[in-house]
Amino acid sequence: MSTGIALTGLTVAPAQTWGGVRLVPLLRADPISDLRLHARLYEDWLSVVRTAPRRAYLSFVPHAFVATWTTDATPAAAYGTQLLDTGTPTAMTLAFRRRMARREDRQRLRFLPLHMAMEGYLALQFGGPTIAWQEWTRQAVTRGLSPRVEASYSGAAIAGLDDALRVFEIHPDQCGMMLYVADALAAAFVVPHPDDYRALHPTLLQDFYGELIFHYAYLYAAVPEFAARLDDSRVDSVADLRAQLARARADWAAFHDLMAGGLLATGPLTVTPVQRMGRYTLSRFVPAFDPHAENHVGETITDDAGRLAYLKTFRLSAAQAKRGHLLSQLAAHDWDLDATAAALGTDRDGLVQRLDRSGFGHLLRPDILDACRNRARNLRARRTGEAERG
Repeated sequence: MSTGIALTGLTVAPAQTWGGVRLVPLLRADPISDLRLHARLYEDWLSVVRTAPRRAYLSFVPHAFVATWTTDATPAAAYGTQLLDTGTPTAMTLAFRRRMARREDRQRLRFLPLHMAMEGYLALQFGGPTIAWQEWTRQAVTRGLSPRVEASYSGAAIAGLDDALRVFEIHPDQCGMMLYVADALAAAFVVPHPDDYRALHPTLLQDFYGELIFHYAYLYAAVPEFAARLDDSRVDSVADLRAQLARARADWAAFHDLMAGGLLATGPLTVTPVQRMGRYTLSRFVPAFDPHAENHVGETITDDAGRLAYLKTFRLSAAQAKRGHLLSQLAAHDWDLDATAAALGTDRDGLVQRLDRSGFGHLLRPDILDACRNRARNLRARRTGEAERG
């Protein structure tokens, strides 16, 4: 368990805005040189990724990240982006990839950015009911939640994001950014070295984003700029000017911590280690699924002292967070409908309706689901008749 994401070793620079997009650069005064990332771009329309012996993940995978590290503190080499020139496809191409994270050498690891984090969300209680309660179908008990499906939007579909990434200035020490759309935190991205960021900056357009971000980009055409103001009445020397600049930077950092509080000051995170890489660990995390707060899934690479080397996040929509919350509550109460309903402050029919609206109705026996739907229709009809008589 973790209590949030700590941007250890990173400082915040003033934001840049373009329409409804705000980018907050993250600078690293002491870059990490013994771990480097580069992109490997794919041109397949669809990828099937094996996540377990009898489990697969089906998605569009535009690129992978390849991490290279050393074990003796010497600088690691970044190989640069590899473009695969396969020509213009004449039909839909399908690729089979063996794992989300796979070693290619003793000190080289290929992993699929964001897909690892999304798999952690899709795998929530994937096995289904732990006890064969009579309310669940045989398929729910034997096959669980297979298949699980979630939708997202490519960065190319987010209005204004392509122009924003093209015109934003990249700082010399920039190793990451916080991306806001209509001042809603869309994603966080951190890499070990400024050279890595410059090479990987364009991949932000190939990442996927949630439904909220897609709609906000169209609904909000512009966001205000927050310009730092210096008190010239207190500036009588170079030292005074430096003090004013330091205060402005501190104010901006505090304001950014407030804007990014949904990620940085979130509740407990469930962190799952995926791969050990020398003194670094690749992990993914899921939130506590609070329906009334921001919920971000993501992946990190941290060193043995806890310093953040890599971060990539995806903001879940309200509906996705509610599905995660519902599954977590079911698992916490051994998939007992009555106990789960009591914990959620509703009755059995209310819980069945929630499951149905969340896309999990197929897990329940048809007679139970139909009876609940009939009772709900009768109740609505009775209330409508009472309102008309009144």
